[in-house]
Amino acid sequence: MSDVNSWLLEGDPSVRWQVMRDLTDAPGDEVAAQRARVATSGHGRRILELYADGAWAGGACFPSRDWRPPDGPIGDPDGQPWTATLPTLRLLREFGVDPADPRVAAAVEGVREHCRWEYDDLPFFDGEVEPCINGGTVSVGAYFGQDVGGIVQRLLGEQLDDGGWNCEAERGSTRSSFHTTICALEGLLDYERAGGALDVTAARQRGESYLLQRNLFRRASTGAVADQDWLQFSFPTQWHYDVLRGLDYFRAVVGTPDPRLAEAVEHVRSKRRSDGRWPLENTHPGLIHFELEEGDGAPSRWNTLRALRVLRWYDDASKTSVAEGQS
Repeated sequence: MSDVNSWLLEGDPSVRWQVMRDLTDAPGDEVAAQRARVATSGHGRRILELYADGAWAGGACFPSRDWRPPDGPIGDPDGQPWTATLPTLRLLREFGVDPADPRVAAAVEGVREHCRWEYDDLPFFDGEVEPCINGGTVSVGAYFGQDVGGIVQRLLGEQLDDGGWNCEAERGSTRSSFHTTICALEGLLDYERAGGALDVTAARQRGESYLLQRNLFRRASTGAVADQDWLQFSFPTQWHYDVLRGLDYFRAVVGTPDPRLAEAVEHVRSKRRSDGRWPLENTHPGLIHFELEEGDGAPSRWNTLRALRVLRWYDDASKTSVAEGQS
């Protein structure tokens, strides 16, 4: 086993079980046993213990006005807070917590019954009005077994002519946003994989084409890098786009990698340090429940896991495609 994989396996159970599944090909029963620990130990348990009265931090997208951090403010109080129900459920989904765990199921049921959006007081799994928020809600709803068909129908109706989505569309924008598009795509893919009744494949593929036509980070008009921040890798990504998040999405889609991913993949390779690890970068400011890693510039287990599995998928699938072409 490589030194990097050994280091990854020393991390939180939420990282460890995904390393076992995606990088070391551990037996399925060992992977399942490690995944079961996410809800009962480490970061997953800490997150679940912060649930109260149908929500986290008393709100859907933002903490309630009377909520106070139990251990005092952690993170940047001037940034967007990441402690309410939506960002917390997104984090639990990233952890891969088992939806069938009784503690998890009870919390999700409580959210369904009691949590309501700050906008129009709508029930949580009925969604909001912004597609970036709704994409995240579809993703967690599908993952945790909730009916999000109504939100999906709305997303399908809000897809723009260029194939993507943009939260500014309601204010007149006709051009898509990478940030909003990746949120919508992740939601549609999770919905599709959960066996959703609506056919979302064509819409999802149009959204993928929007990203691919731009090599995942370039402007369609000039070919210039659209945003230098997208070349840095954050975790949690929250609603923000970056190249690693985009590539991890296409890895999840599976299949032969599109040639237009090549430049983004090589950028990921270039970010690997001499010790084989990737750093945490560009952490999005805001209040958090607790620190997951040591901070920007330090080696990141989450970024290293995601980068290694993207590269493994890309390299293996590319080799298979070449071999099939030569046979």
